[in-house]
Order: sequence, then structure tokens, then C-alpha cells
Amino acid sequence: MGQIKVEKNAGGIKGLCVIEPTVHGDARGYFMETYNQKDMEEMGLDMIFVQDNQSSSMKGVLRGLHFQKQFPQGKLVRVVKGSVFDVAVDLRSDSDTYGKWFGVELTEENKKQFYIPEGFAHGFLVLSDIAEFCYKCTDFYHPGDEGGLAWNDPEIGIEWPELVGEYKGTASGESYTLKDGTKLNLSEKDILWKGLKDTFKFE
Repeated sequence: MGQIKVEKNAGGIKGLCVIEPTVHGDARGYFMETYNQKDMEEMGLDMIFVQDNQSSSMKGVLRGLHFQKQFPQGKLVRVVKGSVFDVAVDLRSDSDTYGKWFGVELTEENKKQFYIPEGFAHGFLVLSDIAEFCYKCTDFYHPGDEGGLAWNDPEIGIEWPELVGEYKGTASGESYTLKDGTKLNLSEKDILWKGLKDTFKFE
């Protein structure tokens, strides 16, 4: 019997999947399978992963929205410590949901995983003091192939939880904070991405 429950086409967007593993717990702690290829195949998910990544980020860090253009990656993401709000935006030009977004909170408590297939921009906002974020990729990282999308593009309208501020025409985070006053923290690269109408489309 499979050890996962899968919500397919999450948010009405084809290909996005929220995955919940079976957690076996007792007074000593817990055990779970974080990935099982057979279970995935039984649920109709036949992706093959070639690279695992892990990052640590402080509260208020927003990473994204990222993708690779010529070597697109599917990503299976989860949080092993803390909590993040994880977002995918559909950039497939032939998709009925092009430009639409879906987000899910991933935490060390809920142990949910989020699968984002090729053709999406992806990013996350850290809601806890520290978050450790793990993800499996269907293609390798290719320097120079990176693309990005402004995290605050009003045309997309992502509703980032706990975030307050005013859009001033760019992806800069200077006018934004979390509700507790934590400043939004973006990389120099991520404040330069443009909005949907000026970004790459997957054919």
C-alpha cells in the first residue's frame, strides 16, 4: 500500500501536486519515507530526479521567482525545519492557466511536499526564524540558464502571507516588511526580475 496522499492539479493548475507522506509516530519520535519512486509511479508521477539541494534561510528571506529556460527543472520541495510559503507560477504559454499562481505553506510539522513540474517559476518566503528547505530536481543546475519573475508583479497578484508593503513598480523589497516588522530580504539578483509581460515563456 502506498505511503503518500497526492492532491493533483492543486489550485486548478495542471501538473502541480501537494503530497502528504504517511508519518509513523510514537513516544520515541517518528519515521516517514520522504521519497519512494514506486509510490510516485502508482500515483501517476513518473518524474526522475538527478539532483538534491538544501538551503537555510532566515525569517523574511524571499527567494524567487526562479526557473531555468533551456534546461527546465521539475522540483519536489519540502521543509525540514521551520516554515515557508511556497509558490509556483505557470509560465507555459499553451496553458489555460498561464500567469496563474498557487501557494502552499510547508512546515516541519505538516511535512507536506510540493511538486512543481517544468514550465513554472518557483519561489518561497520564510515565515519562521530559520527555515531549512530541501528539494529534488529533474535536471541539473545550469549556470547562465537562469530566468526569473518579479515576486510582486501586480498582474500575477501573489498573496504572500504576513507581508505588508506597497508596490512601487519594481521587485525591490525596500517598502515591504512582515507584520512583525521583519524586513523583507531579497538577493541583488531577485530585485531585478521583471513582470509577467516581460519575462520568458515556455513554449
